[in-house]
Amino acid sequence: MSRFFNGKKIELLAPAGTMETFKSMVKANCDAIYFGGKNLNMRMIRKGFNFSNEEIHEAVNIAHEVDKKVYVTVNNLLNDYEIDEATEYLHFLQSSHVDGIIVQDLGILQICKEHHFNKFEIHSSVMMNVHNVEFVKVLKAFGVSRVVLSREMDLKTAKNLQKQTGIETEYFVHGDMCTVNGANCYYSSVIWGNSSNRGRCFKPCRWPYRVKKDGFVFPTEYPLAAKDMYMYEHIPELIEACVTSFKIEGRMRDTDFIVNLVNTYGEAIDRYIEDPLAFDRKKHALELFENRKRDFTTAYAFSKPGLDFINTRYEGTGKFYSTGKVFSTPTEEPELTEPVINTIQTELSKHSGQSVSKHNLSVKVNNYIQAKLCIELGIDRVYLPCEVLLPDGFLTLEQLQHLASIKNTTELYLDLPQMMDELQFDRIDHYLMKHGSLFDGLLVSNLGAVKRYGNQYKIVTDYNVNIYNHKAMEFYQNLGVSEHTLSIEAKVDELARFVTLSEKPLELIVHGPLRVMYLDHNLYENTKAFEPIEPGDNQYVDNSILVLMTDKGENPVYIDQNLKNHLFTSKEFCLLPILDHLNFEKPVGFRIEGQTYTAEELKNIIEVYQTAIADPSRCKDLFSHMKSVRAGFTAGSLAYKFNIE
Repeated sequence: MSRFFNGKKIELLAPAGTMETFKSMVKANCDAIYFGGKNLNMRMIRKGFNFSNEEIHEAVNIAHEVDKKVYVTVNNLLNDYEIDEATEYLHFLQSSHVDGIIVQDLGILQICKEHHFNKFEIHSSVMMNVHNVEFVKVLKAFGVSRVVLSREMDLKTAKNLQKQTGIETEYFVHGDMCTVNGANCYYSSVIWGNSSNRGRCFKPCRWPYRVKKDGFVFPTEYPLAAKDMYMYEHIPELIEACVTSFKIEGRMRDTDFIVNLVNTYGEAIDRYIEDPLAFDRKKHALELFENRKRDFTTAYAFSKPGLDFINTRYEGTGKFYSTGKVFSTPTEEPELTEPVINTIQTELSKHSGQSVSKHNLSVKVNNYIQAKLCIELGIDRVYLPCEVLLPDGFLTLEQLQHLASIKNTTELYLDLPQMMDELQFDRIDHYLMKHGSLFDGLLVSNLGAVKRYGNQYKIVTDYNVNIYNHKAMEFYQNLGVSEHTLSIEAKVDELARFVTLSEKPLELIVHGPLRVMYLDHNLYENTKAFEPIEPGDNQYVDNSILVLMTDKGENPVYIDQNLKNHLFTSKEFCLLPILDHLNFEKPVGFRIEGQTYTAEELKNIIEVYQTAIADPSRCKDLFSHMKSVRAGFTAGSLAYKFNIE
């Protein structure tokens, strides 16, 4: 079954969470259906959903009898315990003649290449966060035929990307949205050990937060809770933007609801193909609105949304889907306690070597004063970010030249923007052409930047590249990456196994508040739209910093010069008491996330870690005297184990 408009292929892609829904959906007005197996997909939080292998085989046969395609979601991050399972599963999917797989983890691409899985299409998941041309070029070279575009991508950019690369594009047209940029929300993992990148998100974005700023509390309700995507009235614009596949979210939705929704979209597409000049955008729109779960938004399709992106309908009632249950309620970040320390040490002891390793120490800074301090203290490597947290600004050329002239053995790395569109690449290209000789390497956070600069500079991947297994690491090494930052989502046994299997130097974040959400959505706009309801000072950061507050804690949200928002943990991540157990047969560097500290706070932290590295026997004593400058200390995801999940 195929649709075409003016020579452009159009596919309506429908979801199915159960076999019951699938059998109804295969009769609906769609061209293809996607679903997940019992493991290795992004919808692992609900029992009774997803397909057994027998059901997958049956579903493919049913769909192919009526000329419809089946795509299977293999779209969560894999740990190293799951590589063999994933390989076996991909063998099964190929033998079952599925039409395509949807993937997030680049390790899957590496496995497909090694095992010559070429009888199904490979589509990159929205969780891969594809957002620039260089990114797509790499994926095409590894056999990806379609990219599900970043939720933050507007249709104008989507059209340009497709025109430059020729790849098929897929765009979410209806359903659940996230305010956080794809695959860049780590909060669920830090709090509960349940990763949103592994299909187990507990939705902290839908908590009832209050915003605090400038000494006042503002009457926000759910400042991170996005409305549902709604592009029903904009089918012509989607087609004009060269979007091939119109994707409807809803694998966890009720059968009747999702089938009716798909049929409504399918009917509208057919009407537009048949008679575009008489096309009525509003036909059935009221019915969709009256039967909505959340309110509607066109999100980033036409412009960057403001506060109208945020939903209040049913928020806080538990009516997210059909369960009547709440995903989670405000929860305090887990504290770094003696039992947690002992558990981590016990697990690491199974993998750590007996000899004391030499650990380099790196610091990510935010300004010139911090960078100069790090050089004076003899830090091995300093990361200078392009995305500088306000009120600081990026280093002047004079400041950079001075740092380069006094750095001695300290390496200076430029930390590139996390999201890099074509404008960002243009600016970085020019800057590096003129001043790149002042840097020893680059810290990168997206695949496109690796492709662009991998042959020119020493490349270190940051944690938000989401390398979670050694196969994904091999993928990046083939592109010239020389060092990797370990994922902040790794549980203690996952981390130990990953380090053991690594063939390249690794860097491990050991201290600092962790950035657990990265947003295009600008929370600072809340304070402009509402009158404050009462005075209220921030507990741990300056009043100029916006804070999201619940009865369980305060999360600072910093804004950078490009208006990206960065939400950090309340507590400081701290591995000081277990530093002496981080000895492996290969080099593992330590890093302090220092952007949000004052120079004095940072100096104290650096000196403590330098002492601990020089004499690991003092780690616990040093920790007992260390005072948190935030809400306390946490080990985040390391406090959990995969094998008890």
